[in-house]
Order: sequence, then C-alpha cells, then structure tokens
Amino acid sequence: MERPAARVFRPGGLEGVECLAARGLKVRFARHFHEGYAVGVVEEGALGFRYLGRSCLARAGLVNLTAPGEVHDGRPACDAGWTYRMFYLEPRVLAEVAAELDEGAGRLPEFASGVLDDPTLAGGLAALHRDLEAGAATLLERQERLRALLAVWIARHAEPGPAPALAPGTRSGTALAVAPVPGQGPIPARQSRGREPGAVARARDFLRERAARPVSLEELAREAGLSPWRLTRAFTSAVGIAPHAYQLQLRVDQARGLLARGEPIANVAQACGFCDQSHLNRAFKRFTGLTPGQYAQGFARPAR
Repeated sequence: MERPAARVFRPGGLEGVECLAARGLKVRFARHFHEGYAVGVVEEGALGFRYLGRSCLARAGLVNLTAPGEVHDGRPACDAGWTYRMFYLEPRVLAEVAAELDEGAGRLPEFASGVLDDPTLAGGLAALHRDLEAGAATLLERQERLRALLAVWIARHAEPGPAPALAPGTRSGTALAVAPVPGQGPIPARQSRGREPGAVARARDFLRERAARPVSLEELAREAGLSPWRLTRAFTSAVGIAPHAYQLQLRVDQARGLLARGEPIANVAQACGFCDQSHLNRAFKRFTGLTPGQYAQGFARPAR
C-alpha cells in the first residue's frame, strides 16, 4: 500500500518536538506562522516561499527554516512539487541549547535566512528524522543527536548579539496553510514581540485568552485602544496576517493539541469554537494540509 502523502508524529522522549514527513506536495500555502521554530530538509523537488521580506528557494539537499512568529507562505517551485522532513520545535528547546552554548540564558536564537546550504546539518537532520519515524534510535541516542544538531545549527547560523527573551507559555505549532488570499501583497517581516505596537500586543493577548469564543472587531478594538480600521491595519502590519486569521490559527492549534491526546473530532470542534465538525475539517485542512482524522492517526500509537 502506498504511503500517505504526509505523516505527523511526536517522537517519544523529545519534549517540545513534533515531526512532519511529507512527499510530493504541490499545495500553495497561504500566509501563516509557527509559534515555535520550524527546520527541515527538502529531499526532492523544490519549495519556494516568501520569508522576511524576501523570496526563498529551498532545493533538494538544502535546509529550510522559519523562526517563531515570522509570517511566511509556500509553493511548489517545480512541477514535481517537493518532499521534505520537518522538525517543529517549541522555543524553549532552542533556548536551552543556546544557553548551553553561552548565547544567553533564556534567549531565542535569530536566523537571518530561511534557506541554508549546509550539507552536514541537512544530512544530520534528515538521518535523525528517518530514524525517529522508524523508531530506530534509543531514547538516549535521539536526545543526544537532536541536541547536537541544534547546537550546530545555532553555532553556525544564528545571528550574533542579544535576541528577544522567551515569552512565558510559548509553544510550537505546525500550522501549514493552503490557498493564498487573493489581492494581498508581499509578506512583511513581523516585528519582534517587544517592538510591536502596544495595541497589537494587547489584541494578540486578548485573542489568545478567548481563542475559542466569538470576538467582534469592535470588542477587540476597544481592548487595543484603537479604532477597528486602525487596529486591523496595525495588526496586519505587525503580525503579517489579519486578526481573524490569527484567531482561526489559534483555534486550529488548540485542536491539534486535543487531537493528539485522542479527543473525538466532534468534541474538539465544539471545544475549539468551530461551528461544527465540517467547519473544523475545512479550517484544519487549510492550515495543516491534513484532515483532523489524518493528523490524529499519527498519535494512535505511542512512539517507541
């Protein structure tokens, strides 16, 4: 039987780590962000994406990455699409390794490029990912290999100087998306959380606290202290996506967590603020490239 086009799994013993193996992708990802780091290797084909205000091309053998909160898109850059293996890492995972490298305790590494030509790093990431998927590594081995690879990534490619501190409670997300929104221009580089307008920070926090319930634009604008029109413009400029898209992704992220714990899809839809299971299915597919059922299958059996 042919393997599915995409599989997500959480390797045992690696807290804050989620993996995605996908092949032959030809979807066009809309603007989205990850709350954690995303790093992986293109094995076949080519992936194009807009990131940090620049057009990036990740061909086979190259490392592709995004930093927490940075909005980006994605598209096939050749007729065959692309096949890749991705790691999604909670920010604290890299912060711990950076602290061990004397890069500053509790600081998040920053990377200036979304594509790296580093065969050693690429080969190590791909080999570890394959072994994790096959359950071929012991607990100690998988922990040692991951930390060693993250240390190489940071030491070779992180930007020098202080980076924003790790925000309390920050976690990762594997949000992917399809169907870009017509009429939207280039993706702006998101301002770091400490430098974004205070009104936007208040709006983000308000949406996080109420992700599963209806929030009107007027209510959000009052909380932020701006008019609805000004808030929408400021939020989109600072974050890279509009408030409604931000809230929808928060709901999908919550759904991912519940599905990973084995909650029934219908219950997840209700708990996360979706109108019904069909609404969850459409949104989940748009932001992850998978249906909720496909995603949940990756957690049906505990990783060895």
